[in-house]
Amino acid sequence: MYRIMVAARDMRRPRIGLTGSAGVGKTTLALTVADALGVPVLEERMRARLLAGFSLHAMTRDEHRDLLRDDSEDLIDAATACDDGFVSDRTPLDFVAFWLCNGYAADEPDGTGALLERAIAATEAWDAVIVLPWGVLPLLDDGVRYPNRWHQLHAQTVIEGLCRRYVPMPRLHFMPAHMNEPDVRCDWILRHVGVVP
Repeated sequence: MYRIMVAARDMRRPRIGLTGSAGVGKTTLALTVADALGVPVLEERMRARLLAGFSLHAMTRDEHRDLLRDDSEDLIDAATACDDGFVSDRTPLDFVAFWLCNGYAADEPDGTGALLERAIAATEAWDAVIVLPWGVLPLLDDGVRYPNRWHQLHAQTVIEGLCRRYVPMPRLHFMPAHMNEPDVRCDWILRHVGVVP
């Protein structure tokens, strides 16, 4: 794999968000693209929690709702602190999707509107949002991802809908389903964000 060198000192590296349901390859691809660009990865906090043995099932609805809101804010804060580009393996809109999929809009309508507005405003500062395709990679039952593919399709559909509605088309890119190798996916992203011809 190669590393992209930014020629001009004042040229900012791109801010790239990868999105999609669990198991579409976001984390692996984020690491690959970030290495090529020489930028940090803003990793999904939930993944680290689950790897450490955290159980979502032990949480109440209120606790889970608060956790989604907190994780969204933490991602927004981390992205804001990066003044020379990043790659994230979630976007603020992902947390809105999870919120909606869990039915929290019925519990907290005003909070839903605030979460969505904050996510839209934050994502406006990102150069590209890349939607990875559902169902291309095998969904592993690894204790991190929820292995029900239909549950993941539900999340994917909501994520895609939010992206289509709230991310302007010049910054929204849907990765083709035939790409499944990290290096091939990385090259495709670098072309679509204008880093390489």
